[in-house]
Amino acid sequence: MVTVPTSNENLAARIAIVEEHIRLENAHDLEGVLRTFGDTARYDDEPWDAHYEGREGVRRFYTQLMKALPDLEIEVKRRYVTDDAILVEVIIRGTHLGGWRGLPATGRPIDFPLCGIYTFDANNRLASEKIYYDRGMVWRQLGILHDPHSLLGKLTILGMHPVTMTRACARKLFSR
Repeated sequence: MVTVPTSNENLAARIAIVEEHIRLENAHDLEGVLRTFGDTARYDDEPWDAHYEGREGVRRFYTQLMKALPDLEIEVKRRYVTDDAILVEVIIRGTHLGGWRGLPATGRPIDFPLCGIYTFDANNRLASEKIYYDRGMVWRQLGILHDPHSLLGKLTILGMHPVTMTRACARKLFSR
């Protein structure tokens, strides 16, 4: 893959749109966030293998997110700029006050690192945003996954291990 160097003017425009995008996310301005995307809008939540195509798909993602975390806060820790993309390391904070991914509101706070990768269209608008984070960390903070060294974690393993082993044996027996 050959990368054509991006002009300083284009890099400045891309940095500005990413900064505006994150500012609008923090302001919970859904329409403003959507305006940062170009015509080829796409959002990829990789830990869930969830992909949202077009403006309506991106709207659906952000509507769910802003309902689940109405006090969403994104703190940028680092930013990396390349000719093809801008990567940001952020901390996501909020309180789980609305349903998300089939989980009813827990009222619990979350605080976890996330890496976002932004790509751009020919007009220096966002073509896509792709995010990576530790889904297990989020589940632990929401109280649905437990450290295996804790008492609750050990009890969960004790209860789930026989089920898991039975399923594994059944798959092996019936796959022959």
